[in-house]
Amino acid sequence: MNNRVINKRLDGLFKALGILTTVFGLSVLLVLFIDVFLDGASRLSLDFFTSFPSRKPEAAGILSAWVGTIWIMAVTGCIALPLGIGSGIYLEEYAPKNRLTALIEISIANLAGVPSVIFGLLGLGLFVRWFNLDRSVLAGGLTLAILVLPVIILSTREALRAIPFSIREASYAVGATKWQTVYCQVLPAALGNIMTGVILAMSRAVGETAPLITIGALTYIAFLPQAPVAFSGEFPFIHLSLQGLFDPFTALPIQIFNWVSRPQKGFSVNASAGIIVLLGITLAMNSVAIILRYRQRKKTRW
Repeated sequence: MNNRVINKRLDGLFKALGILTTVFGLSVLLVLFIDVFLDGASRLSLDFFTSFPSRKPEAAGILSAWVGTIWIMAVTGCIALPLGIGSGIYLEEYAPKNRLTALIEISIANLAGVPSVIFGLLGLGLFVRWFNLDRSVLAGGLTLAILVLPVIILSTREALRAIPFSIREASYAVGATKWQTVYCQVLPAALGNIMTGVILAMSRAVGETAPLITIGALTYIAFLPQAPVAFSGEFPFIHLSLQGLFDPFTALPIQIFNWVSRPQKGFSVNASAGIIVLLGITLAMNSVAIILRYRQRKKTRW
């Protein structure tokens, strides 16, 4: 038996092994999802979404949890997106290639693989204690922003790197400046992949529990952070306030963790319903990423 036949059989064996492991992993995931859905589907109702947590499982809801999740994601996005995308553009298009740049790139790559609880400890020491933000929405948003920042920077750099250099050369050839080339040619072509990386990073942040627990996010809240916009009957009729950024908060992962730790069967059912909601949010965000990637690939053909 020659080496060619042996290699062909090994390739077939490896392919079969890969298919089996993939099917096994997907089967386990499907069984877990079905089990969660059967347990929690009965609790999904309007009252469940509009009720505050309660000591009685049949009266408990996720109003403060999903509102807190929206607050945290809004703060995280407002901080991480401009910093991450801007840093990625600078490092890829403008930064000189020297030892300092190489050190920064290695540090960013290493930070992308750091466990999330480490970022929670950083947020606890830096934002909660040093900046004295306490257990507020702003402290949680800043902590999660640091968590996803390396992922956004890396995805932005990879998206820019995927753009053929011929596009840059063509832009320079007609007299465009460096900034005009980056802003008008490179960024629009890379926008789909950049947004895909951003949404995937935000999908990771929406399900993080360890950093929020570490900074001391509350597990039981019967009120909502103050809304940023309030209406009144007096001029100017609309009042803006940032007080909600400094209010305590909870989030869906925290609420689910709290319910899972309770011994009553009803709270386990509530936790399953909360998991379904969190999975729905995550799947929706990932679906947006897939649509953006598909549309961008149809627009950009080299």
